[in-house]
Amino acid sequence: MYAVIKTGGKQYRVSSGEKLRVELLDAEVGAGVQFEQVLAVGEGDAVKIGAPFVPGASVKATVLAQGRADKVHIFKMRRRKHYKKSQGHRQSFTEVRIDDIVGA
Repeated sequence: MYAVIKTGGKQYRVSSGEKLRVELLDAEVGAGVQFEQVLAVGEGDAVKIGAPFVPGASVKATVLAQGRADKVHIFKMRRRKHYKKSQGHRQSFTEVRIDDIVGA
């Protein structure tokens, strides 16, 4: 069984036992989280698609780690104009393990 969930402005296709990195969640390591915004739930040909969410469906997960991704370097330059700009960014993430998919 799989589900399509929405969290942090992004959509993820998840299945039970899968590990994935999502946008930073306010939860401790080892705590359980529940995703209520389920866009689709399915197994094989039987797929339920929400409008916009599937009523009564949820995905339960456990927080494995909180961290920050590798640094992304941004460098802008305009030739012959004495313009150089350097910037860096590290995105925070939460790693979760999908435990259970509850479909209505």
